[in-house]
Amino acid sequence: MSTLVRLARAEWGLPYAIARRALAGRAWRAVPMTLAAVCLTSLLQFVQNQPWGFGLVAAVGAVRAEEPLWLSLLRTPLSLFVPALDLPVWGALLQILCVFGVAEICLGWWRTLAIAYIATLAGTLYARVGIVLGPHHPLGLPATDARVVDTGPSAAVIGLALFLCWRYRALLTGGLVIGAMTAELALKQNLAGKEHIAAIAGVLTVCGISALRQERRSAARLGCGSGLPPIQS
Repeated sequence: MSTLVRLARAEWGLPYAIARRALAGRAWRAVPMTLAAVCLTSLLQFVQNQPWGFGLVAAVGAVRAEEPLWLSLLRTPLSLFVPALDLPVWGALLQILCVFGVAEICLGWWRTLAIAYIATLAGTLYARVGIVLGPHHPLGLPATDARVVDTGPSAAVIGLALFLCWRYRALLTGGLVIGAMTAELALKQNLAGKEHIAAIAGVLTVCGISALRQERRSAARLGCGSGLPPIQS
């Protein structure tokens, strides 16, 4: 047990301390965007389960690859908060509350929404590319997937979790997230599983770009701090 505790502290000690301090000082006022996201997801779940509301939610937040790209891009921001009909909504709400909440405290609300949107958008765009490639391509999809509604909050949650793992060097947890999504894809082979992998690829790209920017800033500071031009070999 002590080994697990040490491992947990090494992985998540810093973000846990940051989140605990923020919640202790400001309580739920520390995560207003997360609470709004939970309320919006709950509202959309209620509305889409009403006879009069299913078509309304589909018109404003359901994304399918068969639809025009401009319409999908217009609906994608709201699609982050439309829960899947075939899954219990409490699972989506709990994921949003925990992952979005920690991300909002540690990253800020605007960066949290940006990463969530990038992850979801990566899955949305992949679905279109996969259908063009066709079912016989390793990265392709069958034409019937064009009529399937894209993944909802799950891609955003996975993307945010992975970005937090990279940000705080929780490499083991990040590896477990990627491994779990790969196993899901191997078992189910459905559109949602493949979009989750696309979301991971999109967020890893963001992590790579951020790492390069940090390296360049560090090199620039070192070069300026010495008062001498950088040494060239």
